[in-house]
Amino acid sequence: MNYYSTNRQAGTLSFKEAVIKGLPQDKGLFYPEQIPVLPASFFEALPGLTLPEIAYKVLSPFTTPSISEEYLKSICEEVFTFPVPLVEVEKGIYALELFHGPTCAFKDVGARFMSRCLQAFAAKDRPVTVLVATSGDTGSAVANGFLGVENIEVVILYPNGGVSDIQEMQFTTLGQNIKAVAVEGVFDDCQALVKQAFADEELAKEMQLSSANSINVARWLPQMVYYFHAWGQWRKLNPEAESAALTISVPSGNFGNIAAGLLARKMGLPVQYFVAATNRNKIVPDYLQSGVYTPAPSVATIANAMDVGSPNNFPRILEMFQNSHESLTQVVKGYWADDEQIKSVIQEVHKQLGYLMDPHGAISYLSLKQYLPEVKTAGIFLETAHPAKFKTSIEEIVKEEIALPEQLQAFLNKPKQSIVIRNNYQELANFLQEQSKVNA
Repeated sequence: MNYYSTNRQAGTLSFKEAVIKGLPQDKGLFYPEQIPVLPASFFEALPGLTLPEIAYKVLSPFTTPSISEEYLKSICEEVFTFPVPLVEVEKGIYALELFHGPTCAFKDVGARFMSRCLQAFAAKDRPVTVLVATSGDTGSAVANGFLGVENIEVVILYPNGGVSDIQEMQFTTLGQNIKAVAVEGVFDDCQALVKQAFADEELAKEMQLSSANSINVARWLPQMVYYFHAWGQWRKLNPEAESAALTISVPSGNFGNIAAGLLARKMGLPVQYFVAATNRNKIVPDYLQSGVYTPAPSVATIANAMDVGSPNNFPRILEMFQNSHESLTQVVKGYWADDEQIKSVIQEVHKQLGYLMDPHGAISYLSLKQYLPEVKTAGIFLETAHPAKFKTSIEEIVKEEIALPEQLQAFLNKPKQSIVIRNNYQELANFLQEQSKVNA
């Protein structure tokens, strides 16, 4: 499989080349040249397949020939080991819990998959520096996925004061090959700095940069596996239901996760609708309604991982639908909620149904309640992070103490290691050059 840039001003690259490069030189996003359609026999067998089996079958066309069949199988068996339960919250509405990995967020699998790929691709005589921007969960997943990996250095940019305390501890207390940089700005500023670094030709001569945001195909593609698994588990619970009578709601910030779900649909996954559920940073819901795409400065909310005013992965979604607003709106619905709505539904569902949601999952749940009466399907909403990652906020909402899982307790009371820079590209470039000299 080869990959081209969504801006079409750069040449095609193999999976290996696209993973190492991260972003095309023309500032587009890598996108696969062909989308394979899986056979009916795969979907018939899907309810009985394990996550590693699903992952191998789904990802194999996208990684060949850069990764051998044997190595891909070993990666899938190593990476796709965390439980992903489908929990019925109320009749016809299910939560897909993606937070049972080591950092209690859905990005654990993608980060680990990319780590194993890059580990195989990195040349011993030229270390790779993984540069990543995070609004919360990406940083912790990438840091823990790449911790201690030889020949790979990780630099994580995050908005100073813009992530939860637990999220920050998960990537600022590790040391070793993980460096944390707090930027005096918002997530969109961090993301813009990363893009500038990839476009810096002088910097490229000094060091080999790659990205571990979902802009990287090795971080993005593995997320498809969840959707096939979710459909298979739903069919197992509802064998008599119409196979396509399903709507999946995805809490969306940078839009990599929902883009992966839509790619799964293009591969044949019989999902009728997707809902792009956002907080007050409602750029895409506004576009779906008006047909006018207008990125804006991000606004801080209780669902901080979705505080994105210029979603990086949205060009991939537009690519899937040939930039047709009409075609896109036939499949994707938009919904957004403010902080008060989020707090209210967390409290209500916890009290009445006994299920505790995090702020991002709460928006996703609200979106299903909005659209299911209209589309008349069953619904799955994604719970992408453990509520305890937002311990202070959730405890204030439900008036109860929230116990920390063992995975999160491990990061407590460790010294923070990070530097602070202004929202200034030259300061970032200077830091990267210094790190390159240290690691030479």
